[in-house]
Amino acid sequence: MWKVVFTRQALKDAKKLKAAGLDAKAKSLIEVVKKDPLANPPAYEALRGNLEGSFSRRINLQHRFVYEVVPGIFEDNGVAFDGIVKVIRMWTHYEKI
Repeated sequence: MWKVVFTRQALKDAKKLKAAGLDAKAKSLIEVVKKDPLANPPAYEALRGNLEGSFSRRINLQHRFVYEVVPGIFEDNGVAFDGIVKVIRMWTHYEKI
């Protein structure tokens, strides 16, 4: 299992997703990356350019779930994790990232 952490911007994006009725899709993607951030399906895309090292999954046609994977086994409060998944954005199509 992977620990999922959110950037400040991702937390703001979560509120926008809820208002738009897209929070269920985002929650399902969070559950997928908790188990295995590189699991397929749903499909993911390795990003390039200034987002190199990050991955993206589609929330809908316009919005993407953008995250980084930081491998490394560690324990937090007695729970073992395979690494960290850092959610960067959930409300955009790569603008302002």
